[in-house]
Amino acid sequence: MAKMIKVGLLGAAGRVGRLLIDDLKATPNISLSSVLVKNSLEFAIDPSILVTKDYDPFLNACDIVIDFSLPTASEQLFEAIIKNPKPVVSGTTGLNEHQLNLLSEVAKTSPLLYATNMSLGVALLNRLVHQASSVLKEFDIEIVEMHHRHKKDSPSGTALTLASNAATARGLDLNSVRISGRDGDIGERSGNEIGVMSLRGGDIVGRHTVGFYNSGEFLELNHTATSRNTFSKGAIRAAKWLVNKEAGLYSINDCLEL
Repeated sequence: MAKMIKVGLLGAAGRVGRLLIDDLKATPNISLSSVLVKNSLEFAIDPSILVTKDYDPFLNACDIVIDFSLPTASEQLFEAIIKNPKPVVSGTTGLNEHQLNLLSEVAKTSPLLYATNMSLGVALLNRLVHQASSVLKEFDIEIVEMHHRHKKDSPSGTALTLASNAATARGLDLNSVRISGRDGDIGERSGNEIGVMSLRGGDIVGRHTVGFYNSGEFLELNHTATSRNTFSKGAIRAAKWLVNKEAGLYSINDCLEL
């Protein structure tokens, strides 16, 4: 019989976190063992699961951490794991430069899989965007992402990853060519510009469109998430794959062997 994998969860009160609790119950050979909270958990869970504010007991009670929280919480988690190494799957978006540096430090002593989107479809979309950007060199690239009204970071981490793949395929520095807003008499669009625009409203789970536009034709690649379970189930799949890996920084493409 396969060994039961014990998961520690950061971000249990979030939209994906609540789904992770349910999906872990339904997934063989993996279970929720500990939950880290800032103050208290506002809903009931199995009393056998450790709920704590303290990182050491939280980490000691699990084999791997799944993190779907906020950047400040992820930062504290990374600092704790540097001292107490533990495999971690993180899907928190909106990380700043310092937090990304901490993520790299964690990967020196622990296996860490970081993905701005845990979806198989988005992983493939990134591959297609890289290929299209390389082949369609004369085409203008515009990315539009749509999310629910409660999403805090903009553009989405997924959109920025897509833009990064497009820029890399053309040998461009994304920070130098990304445009995330246009207003007024701004002049003509430059050839290397990569537009990344955000729409927010209602309960949209997530929709990303990457368009390649040229005179006489255009190509649009689109992914729509219709359920957040695609993210929670993707994170569980990643955790089962990562738990026995050597220290290092991994991507969702590594997990899916794309």
